[in-house]
Amino acid sequence: MRPFPLMLFAAGFGSRMGKLTATKPKPLIPVGGRALIDHALALAAAAQIGRIVVNLHYLGDQIVDHLRGRAIQFAWEREVILETGGGLRAALPMLGAGPVMTVNTDAVWTDQSALRQLRNHWNDETMDCLLLLLPHDRVSGHIGRGDFMMDQSGKISRANGRDGLIYLGAQIIRTNGLAKIAEVQFSLNVVWDEMIAAGRAFGLVYNGQWCDVGSPEGISLAEAMLTAAAEYRDV
Repeated sequence: MRPFPLMLFAAGFGSRMGKLTATKPKPLIPVGGRALIDHALALAAAAQIGRIVVNLHYLGDQIVDHLRGRAIQFAWEREVILETGGGLRAALPMLGAGPVMTVNTDAVWTDQSALRQLRNHWNDETMDCLLLLLPHDRVSGHIGRGDFMMDQSGKISRANGRDGLIYLGAQIIRTNGLAKIAEVQFSLNVVWDEMIAAGRAFGLVYNGQWCDVGSPEGISLAEAMLTAAAEYRDV
C-alpha cells in the first residue's frame, strides 16, 4: 500500500476560541486530556505514516516545543498565513511528489482509523482527491447544512445549500495542480472545484463519529462524544 506523507494544518489564529488562544495556539488546547494536535497524530500513528509536516504561524514555537523529539518537519509561514492551498504548496519540498494526506488539527474522532480508511479506499487511476465525510447526525460542534453531495459511485459535488455531507478535514489529494495557481494565499476549495469539474473528486463516509473543536463549546461536546464512545466499546 502506498506510504502517503501527511500534512497537518496548524498555522491558524484560532480566533473563535476567544481567550483560550490568547497565549496558546489552538492545536495545543487539551481535549479529553490530550492536545488537539496529538489527536491528529494518533490518526497518523494508526496508519503507520512516516513523513509528517506541520505548518506553523501563530505561536508556532509552542507547537515546536510540544513536538520536540518526534520525527516531524515544520513548514513555517512567518509573514502571513497561506491558507490551506498556499500552505500545502509551500510544504511540498518536504512532502515530496505525488498525492499527500492532509488533516486539520481542530477536531476529535471516536477512533483512530480515519487515515487508514482513506488509504485503503484510494484509487490512483480514478481519483485526484478523496475526502472523508459524514452526515449531520454523526457529527458534533459543526454549524451548516453540509459541504458535498455524493453519488453512488462516490463522486462528489457541491451541496449548494442542500443537506449534504460534512467534510471532516481529512483527505488524500494530488498536488500537481497547485503550481499553476497565481495567488500566494488560497484555499484548497479552488483545487477541489477543478477536480469536481473533471469528475475526479471522490468522498468516503467515515465509520465513526467526529466533533469540530473550533469554539470553546466544542471542547465539552468532543469530550462527551469520546466518553460515550468509550462506554459503548466497554459494553
